[in-house]
Amino acid sequence: MKMFDLAGKVAVVTGGSSGIGLATVELLLEAGAAVALCGRDVERLAAAERDLCARFPHGRILASQCDVLVPEQVQAFVKQVERDLGAASILINNAGQGRISTFADTEDAAWLEELQLKFFSIIHPTRAFLPQLRSGGEAAVVCVNSLLAVQPEPHMVATSAARAGVYNLVRSLATEFAPHGVRVNGILIGLVESGQWRRRYDARPPEECDLSWQQWTGRLAQKKQIQIGRLGLPEEAARAIVFLATPLSSYTTGSHIDVSGGLSRHA
Repeated sequence: MKMFDLAGKVAVVTGGSSGIGLATVELLLEAGAAVALCGRDVERLAAAERDLCARFPHGRILASQCDVLVPEQVQAFVKQVERDLGAASILINNAGQGRISTFADTEDAAWLEELQLKFFSIIHPTRAFLPQLRSGGEAAVVCVNSLLAVQPEPHMVATSAARAGVYNLVRSLATEFAPHGVRVNGILIGLVESGQWRRRYDARPPEECDLSWQQWTGRLAQKKQIQIGRLGLPEEAARAIVFLATPLSSYTTGSHIDVSGGLSRHA
């Protein structure tokens, strides 16, 4: 039995062709929403669209190539969404990966690139979709953030700093948008299974070659002191996102949900 029904609602998911973004698209479609997803990789986006259309034959799905760092592409995507699906009332900002670097080896260009990615992957879509979000009276923006925002790692100094900025941006947007009926929240993810971790597993040293994926990630979780003892699954992060995007969290704004399996050590 559904706890909520999103029939008649239009949701937008950036970075929606794989991982947490794709898992979120699936949950939104299951709840009855029409869903627009975008990404930069045309082939990955097309593959995701084919799979989604096969699994949700009656779903209203729009997949569009869009780089959220390019305002013109975002504006074109916004117009396409409104034309094909209607005005969006849910926006999931999910673009961006982490950068491994210390302060000593992070050059100015890398700092600028990381700050631009983390901030403008939220700023551009939010600014562009805001007129649609405000028109419905009850809308939600959810930003996929990282535990690094409150628990920085020295080997990810630029990403940690940028994520902390996003943490504060969510709170600022929530305050500004509340009078217009738009809630803004985020999630703090820890270590979640992804293509990036799969590549690290494939490149593991010879002494670890006999370890299965479950054994290798279990060791990683133990090393990182993740209390649940494993990496998170994309769908587990997606459930928190959908909670914040729906009336289930109608009295919540300016907040972050910790989805880190107990990795969090912050107060």
